[in-house]
Amino acid sequence: MSINQTRIALFEQDLHKAFSVDRLQIEDESHLHAGHAGAASGGGHFKLTIVAPEFKGLSLVARHRAVYAALNRHIPIEIHALTINAIAPGEAGS
Repeated sequence: MSINQTRIALFEQDLHKAFSVDRLQIEDESHLHAGHAGAASGGGHFKLTIVAPEFKGLSLVARHRAVYAALNRHIPIEIHALTINAIAPGEAGS
């Protein structure tokens, strides 16, 4: 298992602790940012799609804050950049 696969497994654990996850996908996009300053620090670039009922009725900003709170211990060391798509069940894209 690569270091980023291990990181993703830890991210998944923390997200499952924080949310009643219906669907979760985390993609490592670090290779797209080779040479970027964040890549030099060892932090990865990740794309996250999460579907969970806790997002129902929350604004986009509140959803992102909730995800950042769940992953707080990984930022900025393991996660340098994170693209978040946080969706409630039944919304477009879920």
